[in-house]
Amino acid sequence: MTSSPACIAFEGGKRLASGAIADVALAVRKRAAGRHPILVFDYDSGRQIELDLRGTEKEIRTRHAVPALREEEETAEAAKRGPGRPKLGVVPREVTLLPRHWDWLNAQPGGASVALRKLIDEARKARGRADTARARQEAAYRFMSAIAGNMPRYEDATRALFANDPEGFSKLTDAWPADVRDHARHLAGAAFAAKG
Repeated sequence: MTSSPACIAFEGGKRLASGAIADVALAVRKRAAGRHPILVFDYDSGRQIELDLRGTEKEIRTRHAVPALREEEETAEAAKRGPGRPKLGVVPREVTLLPRHWDWLNAQPGGASVALRKLIDEARKARGRADTARARQEAAYRFMSAIAGNMPRYEDATRALFANDPEGFSKLTDAWPADVRDHARHLAGAAFAAKG
C-alpha cells in the first residue's frame, strides 16, 4: 500500500510539487519569485501549511524533517532507559462532571480514567464512519475555500460536496484548472467514499 504525499503546493492554479514537506519546501523556494502566489496544503487534510524557507538547503531539509528525527531520538532514548513503564504521552486535563457522574466513574473497574477511556473508545467505534466522512468533507472544503473560492461554480460545488453528490461535484468542477480540480476531486472522493 502506498501512502499519500505529505503535502502539495500550487502556484496559481497549477500544481508546483507534491511529496515530503522538505522536498516541497525546496521546490517552493526555487519558485518563490514566480508571478502567482504559492499555496501549500497538507495532502490529505486540506490544511494550509506555512513553510519556513530560510537558510541553506540542508537547513530547510532538517527543519522540515523534524518529526521523523524526533521519533528516531525518542526510540533511541527509550532503548537507553531499559525496562520499566513506557512513556505513554498522558496529558492530564480537567473534566467537569456532576457528583453523580464522578460516583459512577469511580465505581467502575479501574477507576475514572479507565472508564472514561473505554467510553471514548466505544464512542469512536460507534461514530467512526460518520466522523471520518465529516473530517474528509471538511478537508475538501478547506482546500477548496483556500484555492478555488473565486472559480466558476464554487458555491454550487460546495453544496454538492455537502449533499454527497459526486456526479454533480464532478460536473461543477469541470471548468477549474486541471490540477486544482483533480486535487479537489481527490479530497471530495474520499468524503463521498466515507459516506458510502
